[in-house]
Amino acid sequence: MASPKQFVNFYDLLSVPADATFTEIKSAYRRTLLNFHPDKRKGSLPSESTPDIDIAVIKDAYLTLSTPHLRKQYDSNFKIHAVLVGPRPAQVVSMDEFEEEDEGVSWRYPCRCGGVYRVTMSLMESGEHLVGCGSCSEVVWAGYELLEDDG
Repeated sequence: MASPKQFVNFYDLLSVPADATFTEIKSAYRRTLLNFHPDKRKGSLPSESTPDIDIAVIKDAYLTLSTPHLRKQYDSNFKIHAVLVGPRPAQVVSMDEFEEEDEGVSWRYPCRCGGVYRVTMSLMESGEHLVGCGSCSEVVWAGYELLEDDG
C-alpha cells in the first residue's frame, strides 16, 4: 500500500521566511542547489548529517515560491496541512506537575520561555490534551498518567 505523499515545507528547504521576496527566494534557491547538487558538493562523499535532497524537489520549491499564484495555492495547502497534522508537542507533562490556580478550575505549568501553559477544567472535559504556551508557540501534551493496578 502506498504511503501518502509527505508534505515538504519549501520555506524550510530553501531556508527563507514565509514573507521572503522574489530576490531572496532566487538567492536561496541557488545556494540550496549548490549545497545539495551531487556534482557541486564540497568534499567527496555526503556525510550522514547532510540530508540527501532530491534536486527536483529544490527546483519545485523555487518554481512554486517564485510564481505568485502557485505560492498562494501552496500557502493555502500548507495551512490546511498544518491544521490536519496539528502541532507536535515539545514534551508530555503530567497534570500532577501543573500548579492549581482557581480552586480546581485551572492549572498552570511554566514554559521554558518564561510564559505559562494554562489548562482549564472545560479543556480537560472536552478531551483536549495539546496545550499552547501563552507567550510563545511551544505546545505540550497534558494529561493524567495511568496508574497500574497492583491487584
